[in-house]
Amino acid sequence: MTAHPARLHGLLHPALERRRPAETALAQQAAPPGFLADVLAGLTRRPKGIPSKYFYDRQGSCLFDRITELPDYYLTRAEEALLHLAMPEVAGFVAPRTQLIEFGGCSPRKARIVLDAMERPAAYVPIDISAETLTAGQSLIRDYPGLQVTPVAADFSAPLRISLPPGPKLAFFPGSTIGNFSPADAQIFLRRVATLVGRDGALLIGVDVKKDPRILWRAYNDDAGITAAFNRNLLTRINREIGAGFDPARFHHFAPYNEAEGRVEMHLVSTDPQAVYVAGRLFCFHAGESIHTENSYKYSVLEFRSLARHAGFKPIRTWSDRHFALHYLCVG
Repeated sequence: MTAHPARLHGLLHPALERRRPAETALAQQAAPPGFLADVLAGLTRRPKGIPSKYFYDRQGSCLFDRITELPDYYLTRAEEALLHLAMPEVAGFVAPRTQLIEFGGCSPRKARIVLDAMERPAAYVPIDISAETLTAGQSLIRDYPGLQVTPVAADFSAPLRISLPPGPKLAFFPGSTIGNFSPADAQIFLRRVATLVGRDGALLIGVDVKKDPRILWRAYNDDAGITAAFNRNLLTRINREIGAGFDPARFHHFAPYNEAEGRVEMHLVSTDPQAVYVAGRLFCFHAGESIHTENSYKYSVLEFRSLARHAGFKPIRTWSDRHFALHYLCVG
């Protein structure tokens, strides 16, 4: 267990500065459904927390793209290398005219590796909570004649209410985003995926593996401060879309590895005592108090295979290096 610096006590004096948004009455930019409720509920909890699914507005997505290019952020490079290695074999498992369903399809870069190996893919269905980032998938239409591209703006961490045409389906969940779910919630999500793809369906999923905590620290606490900017951008988005008075500069980024839980935790830690208005409500912070913004669980190959089996999948094949694992699972 990594000790967290936020274990400070005492009450915030009401005379301290209170940051109120300058114009909370202004119409908000299109906040996704549930954003306001999730933020208010998360700031009311002890400890405070906000779901990581709200990181990815346009600026957040751009910052994340920069993170993937950092020398110490191994996940994207490792996964893409494994995809190139695995796809000739995966293509042998996948029927012609299969529909590819990607969860978190903000960028079709990895989907292209999969589509290139598939025989006459019928459709590409990217699903993401951020509608503005789904437009990138439209670029596939000109490169894959006959491919139907159907973006779905939906929160895939909740039950999905979408209908897909008949035919074989391959779900694709890259980026080790499954690690943002607790193990119990990951199992629930995987059960929903199994239902969505049906009895003859399959799932190709990238999963980060447990490794030296020093490697994880460098991956999530880069010297360039890009991950810190990505984390603080969540506060900027709350200011813009909900109406709040956060000063992101008064929160510092902290992402330790919690070995007992097997996860990296991302936090925004208040640098000093402060009070912030959010949608007209006042929230107080002690110096050192954090907002928990993300978990990233890591799994050994055997741990994840066990999780998948309990969710109704049969592990077929795993490709792995010392950094990452790619699993191909069938329903059954």
